[in-house]
Amino acid sequence: MPAIVFFFSLKSGHLTRILLCSVLLLTTLSILAGCNTNRAERRLAEDAKQFEGEKFDTDLTFNSVTLEDFDKKGRLWWKVKAEQAAYSRDQKTARVKKPSGEFYQDGKAILKVSGDSGEVVKDGERIFLRGNILATDLRDGLTLRGNELEWQPQKDLLLIRNNVTGERQKVTASAKGGKYLTRQRRLELDGKVTANSQDPNLKFNTERLVWLVEKDKLLGDRPLQLERYENKVMTDRATAAQGEMDLKTQVVTLKQNAQLNIVDPAVQVSGNLVNWRIKERTIASPQPVTINNAKDGVTLTGNQGDLNLKTKLLNLVGNVRGAGGPRQARLTSDRLLWNIDTQQFQADGNVTYQQAKPPLNLAGPRASGTLKEQQVVVSGGRVVTQFVP
Repeated sequence: MPAIVFFFSLKSGHLTRILLCSVLLLTTLSILAGCNTNRAERRLAEDAKQFEGEKFDTDLTFNSVTLEDFDKKGRLWWKVKAEQAAYSRDQKTARVKKPSGEFYQDGKAILKVSGDSGEVVKDGERIFLRGNILATDLRDGLTLRGNELEWQPQKDLLLIRNNVTGERQKVTASAKGGKYLTRQRRLELDGKVTANSQDPNLKFNTERLVWLVEKDKLLGDRPLQLERYENKVMTDRATAAQGEMDLKTQVVTLKQNAQLNIVDPAVQVSGNLVNWRIKERTIASPQPVTINNAKDGVTLTGNQGDLNLKTKLLNLVGNVRGAGGPRQARLTSDRLLWNIDTQQFQADGNVTYQQAKPPLNLAGPRASGTLKEQQVVVSGGRVVTQFVP
């Protein structure tokens, strides 16, 4: 039985380690394991019942204690203060009240943690913290909050259940649960995930989200919805099967069945790979893309393309197809430059133009005109004009 004089240390890794682990657990508080949340919650409930039935020896209860432990290389592993620590008769489990302290990695403090209560199990192999959990990563300021967590110090892994919130600089994310990998600085959130960014003002909704804290990136491998706001009013909305955002460059990449609805200009962009540069106000796709301008009833497609939201100019390349307008016009070409506001266009390469009213077919190397006024000029080389009676 170790001696206690305001300072408590267990060289064998007994109770001290247990409390430290609690701190670790708390500090790592990043987010719940992205595996089976329901199973993890059931396990936590079973553990809670186990602790309730655990027999604690009142002779092994200490007030105002400090606990610390060291790794195999003799470097400080964790250091925690608690109002009270009580140990089970077999000294394999410790309960602590109001724990607070630091978690160390490679001899350096990386996490500051606190909570209402906790348990350390089996020489610190697992640590549980409950109530008003707060963990702050001292390296980058990431703050984690939750109600229940489990710390696995050997894996540098923190599991969080029963709601978790992560916050850093201008980004806040919340979910039912998650896990935080302290070495990778990787926060994984699961279940009704919501993330908010202030600059730009964006809101994410999905079922699973990975936050690469050090790299300032958000990754989603499940169907997601993204909304952009200006003056608290939603202006643009995007959906996709997968997506990611670089918070530094303000670039959103949407993958698989991506659809981006822009308010100004009023267009819908669809494809399997769409890059949305919010700060630069451009949209681009290196793969087949469709642009629908519902206001003017015009739909355009191409093998790849880019849209400048400032100039309202759309550039399409490869197998370009266009249809719509008051006369049900159809246009094909190898390349197309289109002004969304005026509907003026310039087409190059194997151009064909058809309209229903009056029936007219045009073909040639190049074409320019305006669909609104239905004025089209085909030029360059051999031009074919056909009037359909």
